[in-house]
Amino acid sequence: MKSLVILISGRGSNMQALLEAGLPVEHIAVISNNPDASGLEIARRYGAETSIVDHRAFPDRQAFDRALAEKIDTHQPKLIALAGFMRILSDRFVQHYQGRLMNIHPSLLPAFPGLDTHARALQEGIKIHGCTVHFVTLQLDHGPIVIQAAIPVLPEDTEKTLAARVLQQEHRIYPQAVRWFMEDRIRLDANQVEIVDSCVNEIALYSPGLPE
Repeated sequence: MKSLVILISGRGSNMQALLEAGLPVEHIAVISNNPDASGLEIARRYGAETSIVDHRAFPDRQAFDRALAEKIDTHQPKLIALAGFMRILSDRFVQHYQGRLMNIHPSLLPAFPGLDTHARALQEGIKIHGCTVHFVTLQLDHGPIVIQAAIPVLPEDTEKTLAARVLQQEHRIYPQAVRWFMEDRIRLDANQVEIVDSCVNEIALYSPGLPE
């Protein structure tokens, strides 16, 4: 059985995009470290199994990560997708799921890792911005890149308008990356990702291209 686990801390708009995508999976579970995350109710409406592992109930990060991993492993997931999961994961956790732990980041990595990506992009005066789906590794926001989407930075852009346009692309490329993984079309070799039978979409700039 192909199982997907999604980790959230808040509303989880990328989680919702994944739930709406009709992915080739038999089971989806959503786990939150925040009991008050509004995304839990959204997930239930889409028929996903939900659970909570409250990080505040544990004495340290390692204890929380062990409990989280135990909960994840009950679902025997093929892939774990981070969707606004606001916790720094321990090295042991990341190594446990090496090659099947995915994240989406609101910049064209390796540019602007970390937080406040849109404000930093505007401050630097860049002309092209975007988002990246990547595998999680021990180095923050520097794992092998699966897919990226690029948009122009407009002269009138604010942090809010730029973030909104990037988010639209996040909702397109994250489901695509997860679909490729579930269809066994991703080949991961060290820090390089090859997508089998990807194609070019001319509506926007995607690398690799999205299906028509």
